[in-house]
Amino acid sequence: MPPATLIISRKNLLASGAIVQIRVWRLPSLDDERPHGLKYSLFYGRPGERIVAYDNEAGKGDHRHYRDVEETYVFTTLERLIKDFERDVRQEIDNEGS
Repeated sequence: MPPATLIISRKNLLASGAIVQIRVWRLPSLDDERPHGLKYSLFYGRPGERIVAYDNEAGKGDHRHYRDVEETYVFTTLERLIKDFERDVRQEIDNEGS
């Protein structure tokens, strides 16, 4: 089977020392666990500290992490996924600044 193809890879280091990283791969085939055909890892945090993350690691399906809480995420589109992640990151940055 051909390997997954990396279609988005962005990493930003913020002045606060936090990292924002988005990586998305197109899978060579669809399956029950990833019917949208994508594997993704969206991360906001610091070294050793995950604050907000969205991923679909094998065996877990689409889900979101907010600090120590993990919950199911309903994937609709790649664009919506990125917007939801960016909204959560902005909200967290705003909360850290207050």
